[in-house]
Amino acid sequence: MLRITVQKDSKAWRLELTGKLVGPWVGETEVAWKTVRDGQRIEVDLTQVTAIDDAGLGLLKQMAQGGALLNARGLALTALVDEIKASAAPRQHGGKAKAVRIVLLALAGAIAQTGHIQAQEAPRAPLRLTLRDAVNIALKQNPQVAIANLNLAESEEERKIARAGLLPSASFGASEDVTRVNLAAVIGRTIPGFPAHSGPFWTTQAGPGFSAPLIDVSLWEKWRASKENVRASDAERTTAREQNVQLVVSQYLASLRASADVTAAKSRLDLAKALLDLATDQEKNGVGTRIDTLRANVQYQNERQRTSDAESQLKISLYGLSRLLNLDPKQTIELADAPSFFETPAADSGESIASAYAQRPELRAVAAAVKQAELEKRAAKAERMPRLSIRGDWTLQGLTPGTMIPVYQVGASMEVPLFTGGRIRAETATADLEIQKLEERASDLRNQIAQEVKTALAQLEAARTGVEAANTGVSEAKEEVTQAEDRFRGGVSNNIEVITAQDELARANDNQIAALYNYNQARADLARATGRMEAIYSK
Repeated sequence: MLRITVQKDSKAWRLELTGKLVGPWVGETEVAWKTVRDGQRIEVDLTQVTAIDDAGLGLLKQMAQGGALLNARGLALTALVDEIKASAAPRQHGGKAKAVRIVLLALAGAIAQTGHIQAQEAPRAPLRLTLRDAVNIALKQNPQVAIANLNLAESEEERKIARAGLLPSASFGASEDVTRVNLAAVIGRTIPGFPAHSGPFWTTQAGPGFSAPLIDVSLWEKWRASKENVRASDAERTTAREQNVQLVVSQYLASLRASADVTAAKSRLDLAKALLDLATDQEKNGVGTRIDTLRANVQYQNERQRTSDAESQLKISLYGLSRLLNLDPKQTIELADAPSFFETPAADSGESIASAYAQRPELRAVAAAVKQAELEKRAAKAERMPRLSIRGDWTLQGLTPGTMIPVYQVGASMEVPLFTGGRIRAETATADLEIQKLEERASDLRNQIAQEVKTALAQLEAARTGVEAANTGVSEAKEEVTQAEDRFRGGVSNNIEVITAQDELARANDNQIAALYNYNQARADLARATGRMEAIYSK
């Protein structure tokens, strides 16, 4: 078993291999390597590889020759990588190199199985991801997207099966039989003077046979229905991708919000610590009172708790993002877009319900399913029609292989169903009911899409106003803290005003972060409502 993890930072792609690079996993690794080979530098992490067969070794050599950087740790794997790099140059001692390779592989296997020598794991560098990087990784690695791709491939194969029913089929057969017949049982009486049985005798035959449908409307409609099934599966795959992008975007935005909370909490903590130091100094100099120091200390402890809670929430949010991206649990994540959280990118509020109807893949899937059900209904009705087919065979037949002579049979048949026990009527009624269900689903989906678009537009407009108000609130709250601090420092007032101003600043920061998060989430909701999540966030 081999775990293949694909990651990307600003400089290079990284393939992390964990387990055994043997057998069919060599092909899977080659596919992953060729997928990310786009001109950028590629690093292959072999530190967790425990076994490599000849095919795996050949793939690693191919990667090294293609410019990939192989990273290994430990005596055996390091020496093996060195041997791979050296193999790119002409070798004069092929037998010796092969012997060295065998020894290295054996040593690597022994190390992995006995555990007597264990390499020290170096801490992994955090994976720095932009929102676009996170979306693209999820579209490649998320299991739900992979399942949707497999469903599409399965429907393609079902279409091929349906098409095969319309095409001629041919086969080759050979047989050898031994026969003994009771003549009395065959003709109904015994004949005096004739033996009671015939045989045993051997019959040998071999040759090709064929059959082909000439007229079968039911098979034709079933094949057309299978084509609509492919279209429905393709739309469902797009739906799965859109939903996956929506989850990743929402989780990434939640992580950005948590990161902004941490930044704001640390800033307030620093401010609370400075005001606590100021109150302590004034108390020591006889200018301030003990209660001022106590108030400042209480506020400082509150900010410590808020900072701890914010850091914990950020970790939990990043764990959820890692899970959506199907990353190694040991891999940590950094948010490359964190500095841009306080920006407000423009949003297209001109999207209409009509454009959403045209772009949402769920509606395309339902439309294809309706068409498929209609064709299946026609296929059921077509079973009442005559079916015409031809068949034939040409064989060599004889009592022994030496006496075989050519024989053939060609014929045509027509079948007209007269009574099917109500099966065709029931299949037609079932198809009608399925069509009605799908039409109801399509109507409900249109109403849902219309509601989602109108709701997203309303939330976007409200969020834009909320961001403007929140930014103003933070600016004025900071000014209030500055003035209260100056008054306290000058002995004009106690620090009740300062504590109050600090609380106001905390609320203003929370409001600003919430408003920015709501704005970005509203943009994402509008993109999802109009079926443009992948188009906007993965490009």
